[in-house]
Amino acid sequence: MTEKQQNGLTYAQAGVDIDAGNAMVDQIKPLVRSTRRPGADAEIGGFGGLFDLKAAGFKDPILVAANDGVGTKVKIAIDTGIHDTIGIDLVAMCVNDIIVQGAEPLLFLDYFATGKLEPEVGVAIVKGIAEGCRLAGCALIGGETAEMPGLYARGDYDLAGFAVGAAERGTLLPKDVAVGDVLIGLPSSGVHSNGFSLVRRIVELSGLQWTDEAPFAQGSSLAQALLEPTRIYVKPLLAALRDGDGINALCHITGGGFPDNIPRVLPESVGVRLDLNAIPVPPVFGWLAGTGGVAEAEMLRTFNCGIGMIVVAAADKADEVMARLRAAGENPIRIGETVSLTTGEAVQTSGRLAL
Repeated sequence: MTEKQQNGLTYAQAGVDIDAGNAMVDQIKPLVRSTRRPGADAEIGGFGGLFDLKAAGFKDPILVAANDGVGTKVKIAIDTGIHDTIGIDLVAMCVNDIIVQGAEPLLFLDYFATGKLEPEVGVAIVKGIAEGCRLAGCALIGGETAEMPGLYARGDYDLAGFAVGAAERGTLLPKDVAVGDVLIGLPSSGVHSNGFSLVRRIVELSGLQWTDEAPFAQGSSLAQALLEPTRIYVKPLLAALRDGDGINALCHITGGGFPDNIPRVLPESVGVRLDLNAIPVPPVFGWLAGTGGVAEAEMLRTFNCGIGMIVVAAADKADEVMARLRAAGENPIRIGETVSLTTGEAVQTSGRLAL
């Protein structure tokens, strides 16, 4: 006895819609083209993206690569339907890690994975990615959209970003960091893209809804305020590096905050003393600390607390470096200095955060 075999099952019936993916690609092509720069025509559709280092002006380049994601900040975007800024965060987390090595970000690729592709959501995300690339001066030369039913719940997605930059041989940072160097802080735009598992837990404890007005940002909903994109520091830092000397290191304050990130750019015998009184702490951090009962030490290790990037400048060049940063549109703040380190923690503090 035989049974009639059932035929005709399609990929779409299994949960993957190729047509939707193709439609999304057509919609994002103009966004991708808007990121063109010397070295890349920012066209997509091939099997790989191309970049011409010679056309970008490099003679003897060292390539610098970085990849990152947005962490659970993406969950706020998913829960609230606000998808058009999370792509800026994705680019920022990668290119800010490129610039701290003294390299210019040149190209970017994204990976967007979801359970069920909704082209309008994908287009909104790529809109933010393109905006981030324009802010960083790098070209979006490719990416991947993966529809994976059964692995992600419908509506859920995750993002990963990949950036490549270059610097002329001999110009990479850090270099020559010494005792007595000045720490210059560059303000953050808020929480950036770290610590959001704790942020979301504090929001739960607060009893607030995403649509409620943010207690720390009048006129903005809680979701809008917390989704404020990560600052991209590339262009002002490139300008400061190109217009003079005196910058010995740059440090991106990401996961791990001050105690985990600053030592990454220091020699073994050098530590830092941070003046917490000098840091202008945005109201969001006071709200997080107060609502969650988060201790100062935990705040410093989890969040940027108002400083998203640190410039380590030679003492005799610090004023000049700060002037160059101001000319590039930054608001630099002296927040400490490097000190001799024999034992103990590399990052020492004085004063208190204004939480």
